[in-house]
Amino acid sequence: MPVLFFVILIIIIALAFSFFNGANDCANIIATTCATKALSPVKALIIVVIFDILGAFASTKVAQTIGKGIISSQGMTLTILLTGTLGAVIWVFFCTRVGIPISVSHALIGGLLGAGIVAGGKEIIQWGVLAKKVLLGIALGPAVGFLAGAFLLAVISWILYLFFKRLSSQKANKFFRIGQIFTTPFIAFTHGMNDAQNAMGVITAALLAGGFIETFYVSFWVKIACGLAMGIGTLLMGWRVVKTLGWKLTKIEPKEGFSAQIGAGIAVGLHSLAGMPISTTHVVCSSVIGGTALQNLKRIKQVVAVKMIIAWIITIPSAALFSAATYLIFSLFI
Repeated sequence: MPVLFFVILIIIIALAFSFFNGANDCANIIATTCATKALSPVKALIIVVIFDILGAFASTKVAQTIGKGIISSQGMTLTILLTGTLGAVIWVFFCTRVGIPISVSHALIGGLLGAGIVAGGKEIIQWGVLAKKVLLGIALGPAVGFLAGAFLLAVISWILYLFFKRLSSQKANKFFRIGQIFTTPFIAFTHGMNDAQNAMGVITAALLAGGFIETFYVSFWVKIACGLAMGIGTLLMGWRVVKTLGWKLTKIEPKEGFSAQIGAGIAVGLHSLAGMPISTTHVVCSSVIGGTALQNLKRIKQVVAVKMIIAWIITIPSAALFSAATYLIFSLFI
């Protein structure tokens, strides 16, 4: 198979991955905003698309982790990139269709691991980077999101009680709805610094492996293409996930949505600067749960929460199995 055709095929699949990334992950960003009616879904989507792309230009450390940090440069091949990304797409598509918010980043990591181990054995996996950048992020992301959401909501509730006792709940809700107009672009920006770079890392790695670039550098057109694909995915397929996080998990009030977005944005931004591909889904959901649990744990719908947790746990191994099977099937024809 000609190298150029191979690279083009990887780019198409990576953009499809970015599409489903938007359908699942970007939906998490606007879920709290839509649930509190701070912004209409269309306005929220436009804001997310714009600031996601801007965030992608702010840092490419996560793209470097995805593209050259999981599998060694010597072991990376176009076949691994193709089948690894395709396996991740299959898993994300399934979860998005049933409305389960999962970690799209972890699906891609699992996909690359599955295809990489089948292709070259465990020796080509950079386990040290995987532990420091990925596994640590899996542990820290939800914890930081939960604590940040709970802490911020506690601080906001304390300020309201101490200084604005006479402020009616209606006026307070209006204030925080306005606040979410600013917190939504903030978390979208940090999302662009992290999750939006998944497909960028794959495409850049493919261009490098194919000999079309000499060093790992994320081009302008790659950032734009992946950002637009993500925005279209949110528009066309994201509403099931929005419904799960915005309405089914718990009833979200404006101050809770405001706190969750700030807490999640801070957590995602810090991890992005460290080059850690964490799950915005984990962080946002944990932040929502953290703020809600502080007030009344019974408000959290445990059946929905348990399904989400199970999906998070099995994402990496499931995507790895899909990509491993895809690699074995694909290898029969090349």
